[in-house]
Amino acid sequence: MSVETGPKCGDDMRAKIPSVSGPCCPETGQSVDLSPLSGNCCGEVQPRKETICSGTGPAQEGADCCSAEESAPVLPQRPGYDICAYVEGVVATPVGSVPRIATRLTRGDHLGGFRVRWGLRRSQYRVTPGLYAVGAPGPDDPVLVTANYKLSFDALRRELGGRNLWILVLDTRGVNVWCAAGKGTFGTEELIRRVQFTGLERIVNHRKLVLPQLGAVGVAAHAVKQGCGFRVVWGPIRAADLPACLDQGLRVDPAMRRVTFTLWERTVLIPVELSHLAVICRWLLPLLFILSGIGAGVFSLGAAWFRGVPAAGAFIMAVLGGAVLGPLLLPWLPGRAFAVKGALTGLVAALGCAALFRDRLGGLETMAILFFTTAASSYLTMNYTGTTPFTSPSGVEKEMRIAIPAQIGGVVLSGLAWVAAPFLS
Repeated sequence: MSVETGPKCGDDMRAKIPSVSGPCCPETGQSVDLSPLSGNCCGEVQPRKETICSGTGPAQEGADCCSAEESAPVLPQRPGYDICAYVEGVVATPVGSVPRIATRLTRGDHLGGFRVRWGLRRSQYRVTPGLYAVGAPGPDDPVLVTANYKLSFDALRRELGGRNLWILVLDTRGVNVWCAAGKGTFGTEELIRRVQFTGLERIVNHRKLVLPQLGAVGVAAHAVKQGCGFRVVWGPIRAADLPACLDQGLRVDPAMRRVTFTLWERTVLIPVELSHLAVICRWLLPLLFILSGIGAGVFSLGAAWFRGVPAAGAFIMAVLGGAVLGPLLLPWLPGRAFAVKGALTGLVAALGCAALFRDRLGGLETMAILFFTTAASSYLTMNYTGTTPFTSPSGVEKEMRIAIPAQIGGVVLSGLAWVAAPFLS
């Protein structure tokens, strides 16, 4: 058997990988289709190179993988087809084999999560959409639905140890459930299409899909019922509450419906916000040094360094105030507008910067640092609205219409004061 092209993450592999007849079990004499309905390729995780075998027989490509007590199909390595580290075998179903995934996260999973928290190749951190198995699920076990963003996928599977169930992964373009629901990729059409594509109605006897509550904005439950015959059951917000929900017969307590935004939950979002500033730093820091060197003698390298260091310090303090202190202190800062909260932390950071470089700054330069740091910090905290449950789209739009002109005005005034200072001293 040959495979012309290897599957790519995010692609449906049913059409790309031909069916492979697996070894037959001596007891049943039946061969097993080894082509998974949902691919298990993920370039972000180092694939295992060994053949997977969940039985006690030899784990060799083309060899039988059966024992007197248990028969299981071999999942062989084939050209262009990699087995992800989180796939530990397959489960045979009436429509073909389904990858069985591990519930314990590895060091590679944790390192991958740390990397994307800092915004590194975040859009590529995804798993292939389709159907997966946890444990040894049967036709009466529940079906959980999630996004193909690997952080979401990992957050779900690590809570399911010791259970038997199915996981249906939707193609959300590598975006988490909440954001994908707002964008429409975790939506009604994709859910119906994925149910039909995997042949889920032939795998399970019931007609229930357990969806995370944060996906409700993108899914019309009545349309799903009409489109594929499955009823949507809204599960809890957090994956950590799923074990209790499942044990209670899919009953969700009020506390499981409540969105939290604790200090830790805010802290883990800060690295992503900081990573977005890398591009700005590439042109802003050189610009600050160039502006600092302008003076009566047209341009001075000595002045660029002497005044450029405080200017760079003002930017760093603005980042500290707006992208770090603002999110951390969010519930305790006065005011409802994020721009106001960021301006307050920015003002404190600006005063600290002015005190640190007081020997290098004149009156106009001190004023420039106060305006710049406060305005930049206000903007950075306001930019944080997209990652919090504290705001609404209409509230954000209203705030931006008022705050952005004020922030631009503060930056312009600071630039004029900074450039004019050498000429007026």
